[in-house]
Amino acid sequence: MFNRILVVVAHPDDDILGCGGTLAKYSSTSSIRVVFIAEGTSCRFEKNDQNQIKAGISARSASAKRALERLSISDIYFHNLPCGSLNVIPRIEINKIIEKHIQDFLPDTVITHSAYDANLDHRIVFESALIATRPGAKIVVDTLLSCEILSSSEWAFNETFKPNLFIPISFEEVNLKISALNEYASEIRDYPFPRSERGVLTQAQFRGMQSGTEFSESFQLVRQIRRSL
Repeated sequence: MFNRILVVVAHPDDDILGCGGTLAKYSSTSSIRVVFIAEGTSCRFEKNDQNQIKAGISARSASAKRALERLSISDIYFHNLPCGSLNVIPRIEINKIIEKHIQDFLPDTVITHSAYDANLDHRIVFESALIATRPGAKIVVDTLLSCEILSSSEWAFNETFKPNLFIPISFEEVNLKISALNEYASEIRDYPFPRSERGVLTQAQFRGMQSGTEFSESFQLVRQIRRSL
């Protein structure tokens, strides 16, 4: 686990919010690839504002590269499916994107969204990742994890994120996560908005308190295959 990590998320910034501290922790010892399924921008504009949409997508992609560069990660893929509209994309198309990365990258661990996020794109990516990593797939992934995304996972009030795996991270790794997130200037607001510097720090402290460490990121272990006992 964590020798080859494939992060599959809906939008640029979900990777940092969901597992930025963990990526900072493992980037020097593990191979890491980050895959963005949708572009995360077009739903903010009218459909006829194509120039603004293109500029927004380009700016967000640049932010994603700078953010991951802060974590020493350069293996990044943008598929730019339409933001907020993954429900109208044939599910098999999304499945095949993820399957292709699994076949190419051969990860032992896949990190993706929670099945219960308030954001529909997140839930769709989770479902496709679940299918792409099924035990009967051509390439069988050992571990599938769901991460939590501030202002999505905790806003699904009927079925909230319930972690069962905690990864301790250092204060330096929390700060790297915050530094990376700050590359997305349009996503950061003042506290008490969850996607704030204080919000990220508070989350890391709370998950650390739950798990007996100073700081942690939390995950749901969806499935794990033990190769040896």
